[in-house]
Amino acid sequence: MAWDDLHEKKTPKDPSKGGGGSSGGGGKTPFDIPQLNLPKFKPSMFIGVIIFLLLVWIVPGTFYFVEPDEEGVVTTFGKFDRTTGPGLHFKFPSPIEHSFTPKVRQIRRAEIGFRTSAAGQFQRVPAESLMLTGDQNIVDINLVVQYRISDSVAYLFNVRRPHKLVRDAAETVIRGIIGSGNIDEALTTGKAVIQITSREQIQKLLDTFQVGIQVVTVQLQGVNPPEQVAGAFKDVVSAREDKERMINEAQGYRNAIIPEARGEAAQILRIAEAYREEKIKRAEGDVKRFISQYEAYIKAPAITRKRIYLETMEEILPTINKFVLGDQNQGVLPILPLSKSSILSGSN
Repeated sequence: MAWDDLHEKKTPKDPSKGGGGSSGGGGKTPFDIPQLNLPKFKPSMFIGVIIFLLLVWIVPGTFYFVEPDEEGVVTTFGKFDRTTGPGLHFKFPSPIEHSFTPKVRQIRRAEIGFRTSAAGQFQRVPAESLMLTGDQNIVDINLVVQYRISDSVAYLFNVRRPHKLVRDAAETVIRGIIGSGNIDEALTTGKAVIQITSREQIQKLLDTFQVGIQVVTVQLQGVNPPEQVAGAFKDVVSAREDKERMINEAQGYRNAIIPEARGEAAQILRIAEAYREEKIKRAEGDVKRFISQYEAYIKAPAITRKRIYLETMEEILPTINKFVLGDQNQGVLPILPLSKSSILSGSN
């Protein structure tokens, strides 16, 4: 028996037809294929799909939000059109209009001579940090430039890589400043001047490119000699510090001694001046007294002579009792007791 005979479905004979053949042309195929009932396509369905796709494309690209620390910049067909403030704003969808929201109040940081990763790892960049000074020495400088966006339109459209531009400008300026000075200024007293000067020159250089960036601060993180000669430089710095300390000590001693010597000199001058004035006044008094005595002597020579004699004796013999004796040796004349106590009692 053949395999097809098992699946063949026999049909009953039609008595109206003659013949006794069992297989006719009305038999089915051994495998039946199921038919799919697809819905009938309508034009309204096509329109609905298009509207849905348009909504998915238009709605997300129509509105944009600007944060408080941002500024919205809108371009129309790639050309700047307007700026917007914080809040929700409307624009035409792409590719008609595009919106950008740079953070204009964020302080950005550019590192020269080193890099700091997000995990806080420090990595040196010797190609940037090693610089030549004006006296043919080499210093290792790490510099940080902090800046922010001052003009969002210029920042977005006038330069392709603004962060790299800030870093290159800072490296160019600091190399010029270090190259025009000596190593002592860079390592010791000139750091503040270098920071102020570099900030001004970096800002001036960025303004020439019109990048819309404002330099906030420039900080020297480290100014050191190269590692190969760091020990020798430390000895030099120590010697320089000892020199400064000794100069300061000598200056302090000088400041203490000089005022004291000036005070003593002024005191001696005052004493001499007082002595001079005293002698002058005394001489003038002696002159006036002599003149008065002379005038009195002219008027009464004998009386004046006796008075002068008595006054002189009083000055010469202040502690001796003095008596005047007569010419005839008639005894002591008690009429002139010339002691100071007797004179005082006699005046009373």
